[in-house]
Amino acid sequence: MFSNHMEVQAFCEEHQIELIDFKLLDLAGRWHHLTIPVSRFTKATITDGIGFDGSSYGFLTVEKSDMVFKPDLEQYFIDPFTEVKTLVFFTKIYHTGENNQRFASDPRYVAEKVEAYLKDEKIASHALLGPEFEFYTFDSCHYSLTPENYGYRIDTKQAVWRSNTEENNNGYIVKHKGGYHVDIPFDINFDMRNEMTLKLEALNVPVKYQHPEVGGPGQQEIELAFGNTICMADRSMIVKYVVRNIAVKHNRTATFMPKPILGEAGSGMHVHIQLFEGDENLFYEKGGYSDLSDVGLYAIGGILKHAASLMAFTNPSTNSYKRLVPGYEAPVSICYGTANRSSVIRIPGYATQPDKKRFEFRPSDATANPYLAYSALVMAAIDGIKHKIDPVKEGYGPLDVNVFHLSDEQRKRIKALPKNLFEVIEAIESDYDYLIEGGIFTKGLIDDQIAYLKREALEESVVPSPREYKMYYDL
Repeated sequence: MFSNHMEVQAFCEEHQIELIDFKLLDLAGRWHHLTIPVSRFTKATITDGIGFDGSSYGFLTVEKSDMVFKPDLEQYFIDPFTEVKTLVFFTKIYHTGENNQRFASDPRYVAEKVEAYLKDEKIASHALLGPEFEFYTFDSCHYSLTPENYGYRIDTKQAVWRSNTEENNNGYIVKHKGGYHVDIPFDINFDMRNEMTLKLEALNVPVKYQHPEVGGPGQQEIELAFGNTICMADRSMIVKYVVRNIAVKHNRTATFMPKPILGEAGSGMHVHIQLFEGDENLFYEKGGYSDLSDVGLYAIGGILKHAASLMAFTNPSTNSYKRLVPGYEAPVSICYGTANRSSVIRIPGYATQPDKKRFEFRPSDATANPYLAYSALVMAAIDGIKHKIDPVKEGYGPLDVNVFHLSDEQRKRIKALPKNLFEVIEAIESDYDYLIEGGIFTKGLIDDQIAYLKREALEESVVPSPREYKMYYDL
């Protein structure tokens, strides 16, 4: 942690750093950056910031788009991928003008406000989140979206479709949906994934574990140790940065798309959630359902009540809803249960110790902006606690059976998640009050997200698909 520009300069001199890079985040959750020589980092860089065009990030309109970012002196790392040694700072976004106020829709600021709101409302001293990142790595990826040529092509050596090729003739192929925990030599990504893990650890992103996932053509998972809302969102951005850059280093490519392969397991970003008051886990109470406290159950109630509108931030891509379909361990039913992977909320059956008791929100995926997704989840949990939303009385369970094995009549009694972005838009347009409590999310931010979702949904809806050619070309 730095306190002034002189300490930054001294650090750079000690570590032979020549450039300073600033990471900025757009509303969709993509990193952008701006770089200066170390000599240009002065007191004014910290106090006055650096100007940029907010309209290019979707923050402001072009006629009044000047904004300023300032380095967050507590959040930085030395970039492991640049040829010239570079110090990277996370940033805070401000309005221009005399007031020089924080920009209320800055995703990092939203996450900061959530942490403060938990304390101000005397809900908890802090939230802890633990995401699981599922992703695929391929040898190649080609795609085209032009009027005369629309499609994609991916390839990887371990896939079943490579079993009869000259390039892959050792017979070690991972079966369809058979990748879960496969050992070497089947796990051709092991060394690369180990490098990702060690690099994350070196960047102060603690990894709980990593392993091959279900998807046969190279699906993998990296699960992080717990951290608070903004810390975990920062770490989530570093995970994507490290995974992609190390994949490129190995002449491969990585994607966090929820459903990149037809018929294979999709990639989610399950998020484990806890609330603590000091060292006390507020979700634990011996003798309650699955040893959950009333506070834990109310938090579940809040998240399930708002599950449909939450997806505006936890599942904001059209591709998200190609993963959330029955039959792939992807939850589509708004219910909860112990060890139940078919429910929206799963209470891990193996987390029995008081400090480990938690639940997991399963629908989310990594196309989400992590700052907004994590903040929305915590706000829904807070709403459940403040209003004592009992998930049993609301009809959300508990359900300890596979939802997909229930009869049609039984399944009808369980509310379902939205099936596409159009349904999500309807949900968030009528259910956002819990997000703007305490000024955490702004109405402007929610309106911007709705506008973004509408553009995504409408653009996808008018694109002919290869399947439609197969089904209707000769009709």
